[in-house]
Amino acid sequence: MTKTPDFTKVMQEMMAAFPVDTAAFQNAFKNQAAFGEKFAKVALEAAEKSTEISAKWAKDAIAKIGDVAKAKADPADYTKSVTDFASAAAEMAAENMAAFAEVAKKVQMETVELMLAAGKDMSAEASAAVQKATAEVTTAAKKVASAAK
Repeated sequence: MTKTPDFTKVMQEMMAAFPVDTAAFQNAFKNQAAFGEKFAKVALEAAEKSTEISAKWAKDAIAKIGDVAKAKADPADYTKSVTDFASAAAEMAAENMAAFAEVAKKVQMETVELMLAAGKDMSAEASAAVQKATAEVTTAAKKVASAAK
């Protein structure tokens, strides 16, 4: 029977000749986690503000509809109260839609800023990693070449 060759030592020597810097992976993970945290903060602030706008809008609408629901002595007063409510509702809708637009605009601006900052960081990290890897591979190749002589 033929014995299967053991490549353990060969693999260990090969891996030792081309070391991997785990710090780069750790830094990338930390940066990604920080980036995610910043994005989550932007999203949560927008959700909070949107909820506040919605709650205020609902509260104001309920207060205005209360006037419509009140009993009136004159039938013409019902028409007037419904007309007043419709006018107030249209005004509230315009105000609240503008408030939602401001929230969306703020989220968009903050997201663009985060993306630009992340792009700069990633570019700088990638450049540094490539330079370091090139230097390590060159050194390892020289070692292998000199050991082969």
